[in-house]
Amino acid sequence: MPVLGLGTWTMTDELAAQVIPVAAQLGYRMVDTAAFYQNERGVGQGIRRSGLTREEFFITSKVNGRDHGLDRAIRGCEQTLARLGTDYLDLYLIHWPMPMRDLYVDTWRACIRLVEEGYVKSIGVSNFLPRHLDRIIGETGLIPAVNQIQLHPRIVQWESRAYAEKHGIVVQSWSPLGQGGTLLAEPVVQAVAGRYSKSTAQVVLRWHLEQGLVPIPKSSDRGRLAANLDVFDFHLADDEIKEISGLNGTEQPMNPETFEQD
Repeated sequence: MPVLGLGTWTMTDELAAQVIPVAAQLGYRMVDTAAFYQNERGVGQGIRRSGLTREEFFITSKVNGRDHGLDRAIRGCEQTLARLGTDYLDLYLIHWPMPMRDLYVDTWRACIRLVEEGYVKSIGVSNFLPRHLDRIIGETGLIPAVNQIQLHPRIVQWESRAYAEKHGIVVQSWSPLGQGGTLLAEPVVQAVAGRYSKSTAQVVLRWHLEQGLVPIPKSSDRGRLAANLDVFDFHLADDEIKEISGLNGTEQPMNPETFEQD
């Protein structure tokens, strides 16, 4: 799996089909989508328009809330594959645990079956807390390859990251640059950016990479797409990572215990 990818949340089919060939030309090889985003057709079109082979891309999609359950999750994956126009996914995630429905264990069993039947190469989860992970691992014996969670310097997610490290789970960061641009205006981020002659977004993405996190920033602007990839020619010092991490707690994450997705 590439260490940095392209997020597509809020992109329409039309926009995704336009952006992905540009991103591929710049060097992106991982694309993150979801049934809930309603842009899988556009993602598939963009990949085909890129001129690259399917095998050159790492495609991630996610189980929709309405498709929780053993049989429904399998049908949901089949529909995702049809919309994308591919016969397999590199990574398939349960988008939210939605514990009040109490179906995420059966949904995980469906994901396991999808791997066994060759529809999916690897499986994981998104927005799962340690207690949700304990349950699916305890009842199935299989540890997710990935947990994709809301994560940036204001929401550092120490507990989930410690759990992931203990169990060998890769942590992907969604909304890695925060929302609304206010994180990038933080004085500490601006100060570090000035030291390296980099943008604040590049510094925050480097903050993720230095800690072994896999950010999936979203952009449809060619300049920002290029800048978000231009983060491999510098390193942050340990004290700078710690200083930026000091922003933790100034924003509250979405609550996976109560969030419902249709």
